[in-house]
Amino acid sequence: MQLLSLTDHDTVAGCAAAAAACDAHGIRFVPGIELTAEWRQREIHIVGLGVRTDAPALQQQITQLAELRTTRIREIGARLDRHGLNGTALAERVLSQSTTPTRMHIARLLVSDGITTDTEESFTRFLARGQPGYAPTTWPEVPATIGCITAAGGIAVLAHPHRYKLSNGALRELCAQFKAAGGGGIEVSLSGMSPTDSERAASLARRFDLAGSLGSDFHEPGLPWRPLGRFAKLPDGVVPITQRMA
Repeated sequence: MQLLSLTDHDTVAGCAAAAAACDAHGIRFVPGIELTAEWRQREIHIVGLGVRTDAPALQQQITQLAELRTTRIREIGARLDRHGLNGTALAERVLSQSTTPTRMHIARLLVSDGITTDTEESFTRFLARGQPGYAPTTWPEVPATIGCITAAGGIAVLAHPHRYKLSNGALRELCAQFKAAGGGGIEVSLSGMSPTDSERAASLARRFDLAGSLGSDFHEPGLPWRPLGRFAKLPDGVVPITQRMA
């Protein structure tokens, strides 16, 4: 590994420790974040690379997202209560453990409490859209999210475009608006992305002059399909994201 970026969801709390660890091993570190946004009532994720983690605009966005997440977790708890589970207690346990609470935190507690066998079952039975514990929320719009990234000196990257279940036309509209709002890149290769999806993302990168981001999408040790450093070759005609980072 020669370069590594940490892009946790809606927080930069780990960047200082990651930077120190990278420095100790001679690895270039790029501070980052993956911000939750909304486009046409659909949750969209936007990665910010090379951000100043203490930038006021970014910190304000992080605070807003933390408040939305807290409200959502408590609503999930209330809905699970109505389904016969002690959801409120689960929610408060999550909030006591994390400043960036997610549905995954609830899913893991459902497993540890013996209610489900694994996190996948937690989602399919309780937490996925349409299930009794699902609670919608309204996230910040895409332009505002891009704006806080660029205000922090970073470059905004549209994360995993293949996961949004959009038609080709809608995905082109999203990319056009993303570019118009100041977006600079798009993920074109990561673990779990098929060659067809990768080429579709590469085509969007070329069409809208978005730099291509690729990586192993490593999440944690013990996941053999996402080891650090494993990623495909950048498709032809796509500008590497590193060429556009300050």
